[in-house]
Amino acid sequence: MTRLLIAAGGGGDAIATALVHAALHGPDTPALVLTYAWERLVVDPLPGPRRTTDFTGLTPGSGALRLVTPATAPRPPAGSLLPRLATQLRPALGLLDPYEGTVGLARQLRDAAAHCGADRIDLVDVGGDVVADGTEPTLRSPLGDALALAACARSGLPTTVHVAGPGLDNEVPLPVLLPRLGPPALRLTAAHTTAVGRVLDWHPSEAGALLVAAARGVRGVCGTRDAPEPLALTAASADVHRLALDRALDLNTLARALHGCTSLDEAEKASVEVCGFSEIARERARAARGEGAVPPALPFDPAAFATWEDGTAALGLEYVTTRRITEELDLTPAATRDLRTWLTTDDPGRAAPPLWRLRPR
Repeated sequence: MTRLLIAAGGGGDAIATALVHAALHGPDTPALVLTYAWERLVVDPLPGPRRTTDFTGLTPGSGALRLVTPATAPRPPAGSLLPRLATQLRPALGLLDPYEGTVGLARQLRDAAAHCGADRIDLVDVGGDVVADGTEPTLRSPLGDALALAACARSGLPTTVHVAGPGLDNEVPLPVLLPRLGPPALRLTAAHTTAVGRVLDWHPSEAGALLVAAARGVRGVCGTRDAPEPLALTAASADVHRLALDRALDLNTLARALHGCTSLDEAEKASVEVCGFSEIARERARAARGEGAVPPALPFDPAAFATWEDGTAALGLEYVTTRRITEELDLTPAATRDLRTWLTTDDPGRAAPPLWRLRPR
């Protein structure tokens, strides 16, 4: 049997799902991770998730299942990091296409289970927005998680929900989140992170980076690009909480509203009704403003970094993600590689993979 897992959120959640799979079943146990191709605009300039027709080279599986392989490629102008992930993650990857809503996703899940010979699903979310009720003022991206949760319920397959790294996505405040989760079921360790190798040397997922860092024992105050407030990495940041599917559905108002939806447009309207906003509409607005455009091809400037580092450390931060550095300094991929080289040679003690220690001067 091949284990069947679902990465509940965007493309970066596949990394955390591989980590949780290693902890639950062992890294060498055959597994298939189903994930959305839903990337930030600098990776994919098209708002919203991608569908199967946005790719070439997907491998057909049973029924509606489509597998992502190293030979898969997005059709321009779409972009996706999933083909590159498929070269480095141990579990196989399958594409979740949400354009036929919960009904279509449930069909994909049943077909994936038949392909794997699996009789159950492990649904994995990083941070905890899979148990958001839609009223949290810091909630930013509930739709993918809610669709996946609703699809699991509609599929009829027994499902266990796993929340890894509570609060690491900064969407549901910890005082609100932790009572919903109950006690942790397990704690990730550095040994589990071998399942993701050096993926986070290039992948921009901040929640994934924080989860890996916590599992490796990094502790302290960390700043990310998307979060309005810094995050404190503690031992509990590496915890994984386990919930029954019914419990998660009781908490997630949006998932219940999506039970019979048959299109992504319908799901988006439900998000507006339940949560008061559509994250896809927000992406459309950012794209219209030109956000996510590739920055000018300027070289990495150590002096500019030093000025940035002093100001960032003054905020009380001890660690930062690569994404925060690159986006706040408008670094191109080539300049980012120069940054990594310089940080490592300037002071090897800066590296706290996949984070960086700040060394104000």
